[in-house]
Amino acid sequence: MAKTTDNYSAFNDINLSNARSENESYKDYKKRLKQNEQILKLYNTVGRDVFKEMFPNGVQEALKTPTEKLGEAK
Repeated sequence: MAKTTDNYSAFNDINLSNARSENESYKDYKKRLKQNEQILKLYNTVGRDVFKEMFPNGVQEALKTPTEKLGEAK
């Protein structure tokens, strides 16, 4: 029986570094750190398999899509 490899990478194109970039404002830096903390906390809480079901194309795609505001009428 052949082994299959899973090439899923949840954190493609996500800057998980704690270092601030040269062209990144302090406000954006703090926002990115908080966002990274929330993403990693969720990943560690639910595990890889559930995280893969939640974000099949990775977290970056979910971050790019605009979110609806609660109570907003369509």
